[in-house]
Amino acid sequence: MAATAIVGMAILKPVVALAAWTMVMWLWMYATRIPAMNKAGIDSAKLVGGTGKSLDDVLPANVQWIAHNYNHLHEAPTVFYTVALVLAITGHGDGLNAQIAWGYVGLRVMHSIVQASVNRIIVRFSLFALSSLALIALVVHAVIAVF
Repeated sequence: MAATAIVGMAILKPVVALAAWTMVMWLWMYATRIPAMNKAGIDSAKLVGGTGKSLDDVLPANVQWIAHNYNHLHEAPTVFYTVALVLAITGHGDGLNAQIAWGYVGLRVMHSIVQASVNRIIVRFSLFALSSLALIALVVHAVIAVF
């Protein structure tokens, strides 16, 4: 049976879409970061400790923008995943909530593309703010559904 055939499960489609987009960003990150590390003469086999952030001063900014966005997809979206699952489990993941969830995913994808390409802060901030409003709406709906 398809997920949307069960009441409240339509919201799972945007959940899976955002998870898939996160993996696209993972691929993009390594497709650009590994060649940049090689070009910079970084031998990853000899690296000990540190974080990806430590590469900010070594790799080109546009390569790091992609890595930063990949990290961002593990921040606020974790609230999205949790709230979407709560809405699905309680049978409130259809209709308006599914539409808001798709809006959230679309805004996060646009945020990724902007950050990974031109990285205009005002555009990124606007997309982040709009996605946060969508997320707040989903949280409010989950609170109403649960309490």
